[in-house]
Amino acid sequence: MKKVEFFFDCSSPWTYLAFHRFQLIIKEVNVDIYWKPILVGGVFNKVNQDVYNNRLNPNPLKFKYSRKDLQDWANYYKISINWPKIFPLNAVNVMRAVIVSETFDKLIPFSLLCFENYWSKGIDISDLNILSELAESIDIDKEIFQEEIKKQNTKDLLRSNTDELINRGGFGSPTIFINGDDMYFGNDRMELIRKKIIEETNENE
Repeated sequence: MKKVEFFFDCSSPWTYLAFHRFQLIIKEVNVDIYWKPILVGGVFNKVNQDVYNNRLNPNPLKFKYSRKDLQDWANYYKISINWPKIFPLNAVNVMRAVIVSETFDKLIPFSLLCFENYWSKGIDISDLNILSELAESIDIDKEIFQEEIKKQNTKDLLRSNTDELINRGGFGSPTIFINGDDMYFGNDRMELIRKKIIEETNENE
């Protein structure tokens, strides 16, 4: 069985696209998946500060095209992306909540709710009350959920995942590793990932 590690932050629109596509890929193949919620801002701070410079002084031609490219991909995947008024998002609470959702075996549906509510509906998902409502909508106990978000082990795991990605050469979200050291970055690498997993699966049959 192939080992796939998926490092992600829900505050990234390109990660929304990749996360959506990956759900379809894993229905085709037999893989051992490790979800790794991170804080992409922490990654940028340490190894990719150019992101901040580009936000402050964007190239107008590249900026215009990037928004078109984003919508083209969203249309291709048949999902809705509307640029939110609150951007960038403080994703600390969000990604801690994603970590907690995995303890309820609800990481995928909860993450999809976070992506959809932020990137499609423009809702401020950094709000703990909103996160709790999303959790409750998929039958996660609201009180336990709120308690777990605040626990030190939840904070430590988010920090550990973020540091791990940096130490392994990652610089943004989404970043995917196949079998330990084969790294892929970005939504537009999803078809390469699919191809690689299928090829290696066929070789081992």
